[in-house]
Amino acid sequence: MEDKDLGLLRRRLNELDRQLLHLAAERHRLTDEIGTIKRAAGQPTRDYEREREVIELARAEASSLGLPTDLAESLMRRLIRASLVHQEQASVSATEHGRGRRALVIGGAGKMGRWFVDFLASQGFDVEIADPAGGLTGHKHVVNWRDTDLAHDLIVIATPLATTSKILHQLAGHKPAGLLVDIASLKTPIRSGLEAAASAGCRVVSLHPMFGPDTELLSGRHVVFIDLGAPDAVAEARALFEPTMLETAQMDLDEHDRLIAYVLGLSHALNIAFFNALVESGQSVPQLAEISSTTFDAQLDVASRVSQESPEVYYEIQALNEHGHDALDALEASLRRLRQVIDGRDQTAFANIMQRGRDYLRAKRAG
Repeated sequence: MEDKDLGLLRRRLNELDRQLLHLAAERHRLTDEIGTIKRAAGQPTRDYEREREVIELARAEASSLGLPTDLAESLMRRLIRASLVHQEQASVSATEHGRGRRALVIGGAGKMGRWFVDFLASQGFDVEIADPAGGLTGHKHVVNWRDTDLAHDLIVIATPLATTSKILHQLAGHKPAGLLVDIASLKTPIRSGLEAAASAGCRVVSLHPMFGPDTELLSGRHVVFIDLGAPDAVAEARALFEPTMLETAQMDLDEHDRLIAYVLGLSHALNIAFFNALVESGQSVPQLAEISSTTFDAQLDVASRVSQESPEVYYEIQALNEHGHDALDALEASLRRLRQVIDGRDQTAFANIMQRGRDYLRAKRAG
């Protein structure tokens, strides 16, 4: 009898799960219609006030049903995110910004190169890939970019730093008429290449996508634009991202690398030091996981993702940034100060460090 009841209950759960998925699909169709209306009216895709209202309603309804409110919020956030991804992709495709135009992605077989190939193709560009590592299905491929006519409307350089600088110098000699864009993580190491291209009359823009190749939703993400004296070129580069929901910033080369020393260099170094300390400690991750805390789990998750990234790219960010030592010096001084306070049993000084952190980080919460 118990086995029979269990089977009935499981079948009922399966039916409820099926209904939930059908409801989610119906919700997705409705948000798709809303997105179409917004695009036609020229309204922004994302409405934070509406999202907050949806989440608050879900939490209130969950509470009245005796469900955990965090479960309701998490579910609604996932549904909202899925809808936003679809709407953003639809918005990009609807612009047909690249229709009838050609694009060349040098290094298009790499991770970020692939992202730009897909992004440009979704706008209607006829995308060609130049990469000795191979091509991508559905796109024309050449091993060497010199084997193309360079008559493209847009040329994106998605290669390692040292290679990017060389390519910029070489392209300067060819003087392509199309928009020339690099996506390097650092700018000062390729300064001479950028200046050579600009001096040759190329319409060159340096930009830095502050997101990884697995990014689907650009809302809340950033792209940094470096103006090299060609405002029209910057405007054209910005137009590529206008259908998206990402945020943009503009600065010069040195300011970019100074900030990147902290945004990327410091955060990478901190996580590398974290997992290296665990490795050197001899403690096993499974054993630590048995008694892990919320903070440890969160830090371990970030460190795990960092450990999977390209050692070559991460080394370049650490070693080739002229401002990189400033961030590492700050980290070293901070650890030294913390150790000094702890060894001195100075609880007041420890509390002061915590309070300064709260005051400093309050600006982020306020923003």
